[in-house]
Formats: sequence, structure tokens, C-alpha cells
Amino acid sequence: MKIRKGDTVQVLSGNDKGKTGEVLEVMPKQEKIVVKGVNIRKKHVKPRKQGDEGGIISVECGIHSSKVNVLCPKCNKPVRIGYKMEKDSKVRVCKKCGTVIK
Repeated sequence: MKIRKGDTVQVLSGNDKGKTGEVLEVMPKQEKIVVKGVNIRKKHVKPRKQGDEGGIISVECGIHSSKVNVLCPKCNKPVRIGYKMEKDSKVRVCKKCGTVIK
């Protein structure tokens, strides 16, 4: 997967189309990512210990990695990512402008 934890991404399709957020978690085996503020679901939590609060909480769920694109820091647009060799290391680059993405 070309998306990493900490990247800023924009959702391309689905209920949250157009929203942007930071990647909190990457799950390569399922090809899913968790984005802050995107795909929020309600979860019913039962109190486990005496004194714990139960109730309904909001949780960010996974979204398929093909539904998002990384935002380029220079273009500020959702772009595809390519790879380039630079001083014996492989770096990610923006396909539109060629800027190195951290």
C-alpha cells in the first residue's frame, strides 16, 4: 500500500466523499485504513468494571484504501503516488508535480 500512517488523504467516493483527514491506522492485510473524522459509526459499550460508564460512543471505522488519495503538500490536490530512487533509498513522489512526499 502506498498510503502510510500520518498522511493527509481525501475521500474520493462513498458517503464521506470530499472529506479530508489524517490516517490514524493502516491495515495492509484487509487493504483498509482508518481516517480521522471519516466513516464514523456508533458503538454500544457495556460497562466492564464497577464505576465504568456505558453508553453509545462514536468510532472511526476502516475505509478501503482505493477510495482515498493522498493530498500533495505542494499542489494541495488528491494525487496518485509513484516511487523514485534517491541516494540509495526509495522515496514517494507526487505523480502530478514530482514533489517528494515525506
